[in-house]
Amino acid sequence: MNKHNINLEELRDYLGFGVAGNFANHLGEAGEADEFSVIETKEKDAPKGMFPFYIPGHDSFLGTFPICDETIKTYDREADNLQVEAEVALICDFIYEDGKIIDLKPKYFSAFNDFSIRIQDGNKLSTKKNWGENTKGISRDAIEIDQFTEEGILNRYHIASFIKRDGIVHDYGTTSAVKSYSYFFKQLKDWMIEKLNSQIDLGPLEELTQFTKYAENAKGLVIAAGATAYAEFGKKHFLEKGDEIFVYIYDAHFHSFDDMYNDMCGMDTFLSKCSKLHQIVE
Repeated sequence: MNKHNINLEELRDYLGFGVAGNFANHLGEAGEADEFSVIETKEKDAPKGMFPFYIPGHDSFLGTFPICDETIKTYDREADNLQVEAEVALICDFIYEDGKIIDLKPKYFSAFNDFSIRIQDGNKLSTKKNWGENTKGISRDAIEIDQFTEEGILNRYHIASFIKRDGIVHDYGTTSAVKSYSYFFKQLKDWMIEKLNSQIDLGPLEELTQFTKYAENAKGLVIAAGATAYAEFGKKHFLEKGDEIFVYIYDAHFHSFDDMYNDMCGMDTFLSKCSKLHQIVE
């Protein structure tokens, strides 16, 4: 296993997309199931679609670089119900030819917080994903993907997320195996290539080729693969200033759940096979 230190400045030249509805129950818990009811999928458990959260050079809010790793900002929008979305980020190379993305090559994975607005206003999903600088989170500790298949190391990893509020640690998302994503590995890769080239404007989702045309000048893609379901605290509590966010993508063959808890409590825990994101809400 090789760790890779992400240079956040380099990500300014990457396109940012997310996958919607790739974990069972997440859309319902996020209050988004009704908006997505117009989206039909080929398979019952398939993700609903993809959305942009950062398009460098775009002349809208999507052109603002939102990714950070330490301090995440509400811009005083707490009343819009802000929630952590704990996810695996895939750092990908790609091949773009004749106006289409014909291949994606996931190189690294990292802990990601797809910080989101939960107010339901009928607008596109992307409008709830980027409301300024420092509104997304990624761990600089990326891990190299040996192979993006069930035989690769990523199949051993789990996603866990927590909020520390007033010194007390709370589970925020349900701890979930990466392999429990509805679509992952080759199935997800093939599906994403199809969606990036063919998704139409419908419901909360947008036609995507208007954004993928910016791939001509991009160095890569950051893809948030989908958020886990919420633990009880996460279902009932939105983010407040002063909260500390923790997202871990950890090798469950090597680390225990207690390792994450001890780390948050300031004990000396050597998380060697883990991508850790720690952010403070301002």
